[in-house]
Amino acid sequence: MEAAPIKPEIAIDDFQKVDIRVGTIESVDDVAGSKKLVKLTVNFGDHTRTILAGMKNERDDPTEIAGRQALFVVNLAPRKMAGEVSQGMLFDLGYEDGITPVLAVPEKPVPAGVRAG
Repeated sequence: MEAAPIKPEIAIDDFQKVDIRVGTIESVDDVAGSKKLVKLTVNFGDHTRTILAGMKNERDDPTEIAGRQALFVVNLAPRKMAGEVSQGMLFDLGYEDGITPVLAVPEKPVPAGVRAG
């Protein structure tokens, strides 16, 4: 893999606007009628959210990530896709570089809702 060019520089104030938190994936369900999307039910400690992820074709069995912790962006505006509403974004690694994506995960279990940064 060839490394992609680094994106334009941003101010620390801009980066600090992004709220990245650890969530525990409670379930992974199919999104009917979508070729890419699965619906994740994610526990963030004090609340649970539905987050859609385009990983249906990236894994033999997307449900294998149920029970795992991962990083999520939680302060994006809700977005309707394939008749479902996503309340955040899975923060994965590899997709933009054309490799099979993997979860961005904490090195050891931490409480759901812990912030990155």
